[in-house]
Amino acid sequence: MSKSLSSPASLLSAPAQNAAAGLALRCSNLHRHLGQGEGRVHVLRGVSFEARRGHVTAIVGPSGCGKSTLLYLLGLLDQPDDGSIWISDQLMSNSSDLDRTAARCEHIGFVFQFHFLMLEFSALDNVMMPMRKLGRLSEAEMVARARSLLADVGLGEKTHRLATQLSGGEQQRVAVARALANQPSIILADEPTGNLDVTNSNLVFDLLTKLAKENGQAVVLVTHNPEIAQRCDEIKPMRDGQFC
Repeated sequence: MSKSLSSPASLLSAPAQNAAAGLALRCSNLHRHLGQGEGRVHVLRGVSFEARRGHVTAIVGPSGCGKSTLLYLLGLLDQPDDGSIWISDQLMSNSSDLDRTAARCEHIGFVFQFHFLMLEFSALDNVMMPMRKLGRLSEAEMVARARSLLADVGLGEKTHRLATQLSGGEQQRVAVARALANQPSIILADEPTGNLDVTNSNLVFDLLTKLAKENGQAVVLVTHNPEIAQRCDEIKPMRDGQFC
């Protein structure tokens, strides 16, 4: 497929854009224990879940109920003790580290509660890092897409500022743009608006929702913000390692 610099958002051909609406991610009967000996805790207790393309799902619940543990498993950053995870109908829960890393790079975008930016690099460079790793675009195409994403999150005039020269809220918005860089079919967000004010929280949430609806991306977010949760397509309450 030919690529045009005049439309940075269309430079990548994500599977979600070309597939009919359906499941981007699913898991079945996930169990996860943490700790050893008498301190061993059964954090997830038989969790099953589906994330659909074009759908925004909020996972809510008290601290310690297993929300973030589930998100890490779904993002292939950890492995379950039992149960299965499929990404775009490919079983990934017991895959090799190499295959899991490749799947994360191609299919999953992450937004954590803290930005985890490379502080010595510019906002533009931070957003381009996932694209460099995937290796699908030319340098000019990566720059064009990174500029477009930063403009989408309200940082179009701060592309060359170092991460250390940005406010906390601006750093988190760069992290959101970075998560979207490879146009993943799945976006996993752990308290993505936790460090933002009301205006920026709405901007970030509106961007994620817009992309989910227009590009067929599944968005799964963990949040303690009831207003954000109520604006999602679905709310999944958790308690004691299970969905209620």
